Amino acid sequence: LAQDKVNEDKEVVDKPQRPAFESATLIDNPTNVLFSKNTLEVVMAHRFGEFGNTNDLAGFWGASNIRIGVSYGVTDWMTVGFGTTKLKRYQDFNWKFAILRQTRSDKMFMSVTYYGNFGIDARTKDNFLLTQHRYSFFNQLIFARRFNSKLSLQIAPSISHYNYVSKPMRNDMGAIAFGGRYKVSDQTSILFDYSQPLNNFHTLDPSPGLSLGVEFGTSAHTFQIFVTNNWGILPQDNYMFNRNPTGLNKDKGSGEYLIGFNITRNYNF
Repeated sequence: LAQDKVNEDKEVVDKPQRPAFESATLIDNPTNVLFSKNTLEVVMAHRFGEFGNTNDLAGFWGASNIRIGVSYGVTDWMTVGFGTTKLKRYQDFNWKFAILRQTRSDKMFMSVTYYGNFGIDARTKDNFLLTQHRYSFFNQLIFARRFNSKLSLQIAPSISHYNYVSKPMRNDMGAIAFGGRYKVSDQTSILFDYSQPLNNFHTLDPSPGLSLGVEFGTSAHTFQIFVTNNWGILPQDNYMFNRNPTGLNKDKGSGEYLIGFNITRNYNF
């Protein structure tokens, strides 16, 4: 009887749910993914030129935007990173914290994660009246849920701030992003990402961001290739300055899209 008796007082550990996404980035927005302690992530993001320009092979021969960055898992719930971007010579310091994590029992039904960055426009000083005009900031809360082994979705409100913008723009931009992944095989997924700026400047209003792509992943590597109307890579740059229309609003003309890709590689120490 003693051998068959279940110890009802023993606490059952409710493990965190498996990650909702393969990568820390969902095309143009961060995800809730944080890597384990002492993991180094190396990421390269590339955006080609827009379609439709003369003699540029669908943007491949046109102007490009590139970002190379690294991030490091300080703990299982905190990651810090740094990146450098070709556009405006942005240098960004970023951080991500897990606030809540979805559990396998669904007692906690979603993950809540905070992401932020501090960007420095490193172009020559003749572009700025004051040094602080170089600085921009981005803060975002990411609400993500892994519904099953195939479907994961996230919604992410954010605020972008630039210390200096031209008139009649304002310094702050509220926005909200929707994104998701659907796995079609163990290593292949379909991705979508939509970003909607909320502020209205009357003129120079930024366009929403619309992206659709495919992701191929392994335990330590992801490759995303996609079509997007966002030429920027730093989130606040897209939310504040994207001028490429999606084509969903006919009053603003047809869509202007380009091909991009993100590559990540993780190293565990």
